[in-house]
Amino acid sequence: MYEPARYPQHAVPQTRVAGEHAAFFRKVYAFMALGLTATALTAMLVASSEEAIRFIVLNRPVFYGLLIAEFAMVWAFTALVPKISAVAAGALFFTYAIMNGLTLAVIFLVYTSGSIASTFFVTAGTFGAMSAFGYATKRDLTGLGSFAMMGLFGLIIASVVNIFLGSPMIYWLTTFMGVIVFVALTAYDTQKIKQLNVGGYEGDEANHKGAIHGALILYLDFINLFLFLLRILGRRK
Repeated sequence: MYEPARYPQHAVPQTRVAGEHAAFFRKVYAFMALGLTATALTAMLVASSEEAIRFIVLNRPVFYGLLIAEFAMVWAFTALVPKISAVAAGALFFTYAIMNGLTLAVIFLVYTSGSIASTFFVTAGTFGAMSAFGYATKRDLTGLGSFAMMGLFGLIIASVVNIFLGSPMIYWLTTFMGVIVFVALTAYDTQKIKQLNVGGYEGDEANHKGAIHGALILYLDFINLFLFLLRILGRRK
């Protein structure tokens, strides 16, 4: 994801390392918050326009084309980050966030605005607690990350199968499984991002790209956790 630390961290005073981690994560969370804001504003704008709803949400080729493009952009981002500038990485991240908002407009057609807002705050609290745990804990969360990744693959397979089966039981099993998976991934990804922070080079190109990449990872954890919690807490219209 990022360049490895360019000198051993034991050679750096721990107070300096802690300060650099804190500064780095302030940038990560700032980019993530801006991405979530761009997604939310885009979704609300689309949901407020009948023309946009007909063209994007109710037009299956466009809607599914956007979903495929979003998946492609996430994979492309990982491959391109080492080769592009921080400005280009930021532009790619915010383009993705806006595209995600186009497709997420559908939730405003299915759920009440009040339940969407309340679920967002529940998600923010849960995400914040798990990210803080991943940042602060001294325990190695690699095992938790491996468990979550295996659960994620199982979740994807079960969700695809249920497209054809339409089983309510599988729907709810995948819903609760999704919450568990993304709660675990939030803690694991936070620790991983912290460990891969480029120490000692605050403000340089690699540091900025690392912060943007970290923001994308946590943004995805947040959005997916929100969508699974919305299945449980959301009130349908």
